[in-house]
Amino acid sequence: MDNTLVKQGEPGDNLTNLAALLDVQMAVSIQFGETEMLLEDVLKLGVGSVIELNSGVDEPVKLIVNGRCFARGEVVTVDAFYGIKITEITSVGERIKSFNA
Repeated sequence: MDNTLVKQGEPGDNLTNLAALLDVQMAVSIQFGETEMLLEDVLKLGVGSVIELNSGVDEPVKLIVNGRCFARGEVVTVDAFYGIKITEITSVGERIKSFNA
């Protein structure tokens, strides 16, 4: 038997399935907060406009993967670039619940 082949239902099958997905690219973004605005106000935005968000500076930000909350963290700077230090990975139950929403 060739050890590189894994038959359906055998141990290691999930690892083989996961390995097939590891090079798939997904959209990743950071959500600092959100707000609602009238279209009239959006059209008035210009360079230098400030939009007030519904979260404070010290509140965790969300790491969004493919439109779903995957983790939470805090904003950090790394060599003059912004980054996120992950402080919490959402539970499997929470991630599954977000798919049904």
